[in-house]
Amino acid sequence: MKRRLIQFGMMLLMITGMNTLVAQKQVSVRVMNQYEATADVFTLDGVEYKTAKDGSVTLSLNAADSVTFAGAEYDSKTIAVADLTEGATVELKKHFTWKDILNPMFYIKYGGLWLLLFIIFAETGLLFGFFFPGDSLLFVAGIYSTNLSHEFMKIIGMGSVNNEWLELIILCALISFAGILGNLVGYWTGRKVGPAMYNWKDNFLFKQRYLHEAHDFYEKYGGGAIVFARFLPFVRTFAPIVAGIVNMDRKKFVFYNVAGSIAWVVSMIFAGHFLQIWVKNQFGIELKDKLELIIIIIIAVTTAPVIWKFFFGKKAKRPETKAE
Repeated sequence: MKRRLIQFGMMLLMITGMNTLVAQKQVSVRVMNQYEATADVFTLDGVEYKTAKDGSVTLSLNAADSVTFAGAEYDSKTIAVADLTEGATVELKKHFTWKDILNPMFYIKYGGLWLLLFIIFAETGLLFGFFFPGDSLLFVAGIYSTNLSHEFMKIIGMGSVNNEWLELIILCALISFAGILGNLVGYWTGRKVGPAMYNWKDNFLFKQRYLHEAHDFYEKYGGGAIVFARFLPFVRTFAPIVAGIVNMDRKKFVFYNVAGSIAWVVSMIFAGHFLQIWVKNQFGIELKDKLELIIIIIIAVTTAPVIWKFFFGKKAKRPETKAE
């Protein structure tokens, strides 16, 4: 009898052990935030995990349970283990910080096409718009061109149409129009303020001769200045306003305004769209997974000429000032 009890107990232990093994589920998932960036460190039921560069991590879980993802930067999220399939993506909501306003994905995620159009308008037509990430925003918009263009296509009854070139043309046309309109508002603002400035007295921040020099510069290089300003952060915000202040010829401004807006928008949108396709086909890499690095590179490249001109251009003018 005693032997039978021992054997029965051993069998129970074996069955319990087998059930435990069966209940364990090992699965690899990707953990990202709402901006499609990797969630580097997170906790799972209080245990800290670190993800790989692509956001992937392998978890060993009890298949009958639910687990809670959390972290210092994220809202908690509870998911049934049964819903965690191999290769699935878990999206954790990152807490808002002021750095997010420099992240293009913040605007695309929460505002889509319509917020994108307003930002392009504001950055090229309103004084407060200089801090918006115009170049990187357009590049990222090219990567998400299908989603963005379909927001408008649904309104005009073309939501079921899927054509790569049509989507790109519609997106570029809408954004170009927003940029053209923004510059016109900036130019009009400058025209209204400009006449009064010719009566201002010289002070520490303002000199009448600067106004006349700016007028001569726009008369000679105005077209190129308006076009190239589109590709320079900060400068593109103030260029149309200065053009209005110095009373640049209206027809000349409109022509180069349209040309510059189209050139800027098409180059940035196409770069994001087709570079994403090429990199994925050649190297199997999603540019969406490298957005933070791409944004840093774009900001560095586009702001370098402005920084160079600020420091070295200023030095070049000093001899002329002394001669006076």
